[in-house]
Amino acid sequence: MTSKKLVALQFNYKEFDFEENFKKFSSLVKKSPKNSIITAPELCLSNFCYQNMQKAVDFSKEIKNEIKQLSKDKTISLTMMEKDDNAFVNRAKVYHNGKLAFQRDKYQLFKFGNEDKYFKAGKAEDIKIFEIEGIKYAIIICFELRFIDIWKRIQGADIVLVPSLWGKLRKKHLEILGNALSLANQCFVCIANSADSDMAKSSLISSPFGKMYKDDRKSLLQKSIDLKEIKKMRKYLNVGIIN
Repeated sequence: MTSKKLVALQFNYKEFDFEENFKKFSSLVKKSPKNSIITAPELCLSNFCYQNMQKAVDFSKEIKNEIKQLSKDKTISLTMMEKDDNAFVNRAKVYHNGKLAFQRDKYQLFKFGNEDKYFKAGKAEDIKIFEIEGIKYAIIICFELRFIDIWKRIQGADIVLVPSLWGKLRKKHLEILGNALSLANQCFVCIANSADSDMAKSSLISSPFGKMYKDDRKSLLQKSIDLKEIKKMRKYLNVGIIN
């Protein structure tokens, strides 16, 4: 089946109310179509709660099984605060059909937000393509979208998922980079960004042909895609990306 539904969640969430954040998240996931591919904003359950990081880690543990249940008939990607060797990490997770399908830690930490002072960076080699039911995926976490070497690592992916917490002062950058990635890697890109007052929104779904769908008014963006567009574009304009 080459037709799929991409969904980007775009909602506001605060660092002091994990339960409320999870309610918003789970409500939007439940409203998403069956068999859809969903991306949620970066750290959408806790935000960058530097004063309550252990609490965020504990909360992540508490609701893992609930997220697995939410993914029974969907694919869900998000990032969560966890611990690795007593160091905090911003960990991307992809759930599919009730199971964890892929995970990796954020590699390029945003120094202007002091991420490097609070989080342990992931490994470059963990940035790679993974498959779910024959579809090739990759996941890029927010600031990592600016690094061309990361784009090269995931060439050949069909769908790139981008959970993000991107500020409104660089709103246009997010849109340009997301659209450019879909063109350069001839793939679909789904960006989910926070709708907090100081965030850019600008969640979007961009096609291999560069067609971009976005709407800052919506908390749930959804778009039907045809995966055949990928092979068509790579055959039409051959830049060396192997299907």
